[in-house]
Amino acid sequence: MQLKLEQLEAHLAKGLRPIYVVHGDEILLAQEALDAIRAAARVQGFDERQVHTVAGAHFDWSGLLGESAALSLFASRRIVELRIPGGKPGKEGSEALQKLAAQAGPDLLVLVSLPKLDRTQQSSAWFTALEGAGVGIAVWPIERRALPAWLAARARRAGMRLGEGPEGEHCLSLLAERVEGNLLAAQQEIDKLALLHPGAVLSLEMIETAVTDVARFEAGQLAEALWAGDVGRTLRMLDTLEAEGESAVRLHWMLADDVRALRRVKRAQARGQPLPMALREARVWGAKEKWFERVLPRLQLAHLDALLLASHQMDGIAKGLKEPGWPVDPWAALRDWLLRIAGALQGQRLRA
Repeated sequence: MQLKLEQLEAHLAKGLRPIYVVHGDEILLAQEALDAIRAAARVQGFDERQVHTVAGAHFDWSGLLGESAALSLFASRRIVELRIPGGKPGKEGSEALQKLAAQAGPDLLVLVSLPKLDRTQQSSAWFTALEGAGVGIAVWPIERRALPAWLAARARRAGMRLGEGPEGEHCLSLLAERVEGNLLAAQQEIDKLALLHPGAVLSLEMIETAVTDVARFEAGQLAEALWAGDVGRTLRMLDTLEAEGESAVRLHWMLADDVRALRRVKRAQARGQPLPMALREARVWGAKEKWFERVLPRLQLAHLDALLLASHQMDGIAKGLKEPGWPVDPWAALRDWLLRIAGALQGQRLRA
């Protein structure tokens, strides 16, 4: 059984299933989901808890099964919590997890926590057995557009209020800008505001003074902001990624791949090929497909030819070569190239 995170509270109010599998890389939300399950279990008499962490290839799976099957001297109902930070239990672990799924029942609650899983892992025999005998909960990051509403709810839960109209929106926008991509730190910043200003109506001044810039970004988010045409957010992400030690070569490669794909699709459209077919042949799907559908009407083939040429020049700079008219520093050159892409999206003529 699959369950959305927002459905968990109502689900737990109706009773417990024997197994819960929480998987995803958003630490705060995963922790809160597990805490909610544990709290519901304690109410129902699960007084004993055993925690096992699978670290390395020498985990004692037979010992885990033996302990899970043994009767407890101290409590009639137990929680067995299994943490698999690598996400891959291996062959022995796969077999053990399938047996553990069969052992779970009214007096044995199994909690399994995992990182983000790919499609192959979610189709594996062990994961299917666990989810089939209980509940699987995927923990997804909060998207940027949904972050202000999430922060507003957290602020209200902490006893604070937001101003009405534009002022409240500006407060949430600033707060989201400073904590994006880092929900654990976001919650800590909200808790700090609640301590400093209990019950207050939050203002821009309060947030500017108290909230540290703890935003964290992934390379894929840079591409999303760039192709959305959000220049300010793109440049802020670029600065953050540089400060975090990201590779300029890797970022350039990823974005250059987008430019090449856009050019292939645009050329296919020029030959009369329908957009859906052109996107499939260019191996564009998922969220990127939506970005490309929005971007393509704003780009001429000449734009993409110029951006591809600039990409080749940028590639040389990233590898230590010099190009006339370009900064010598790879990060400065990458910023220049991103600004050229942003200009193309706005219909500007690109410089050579």
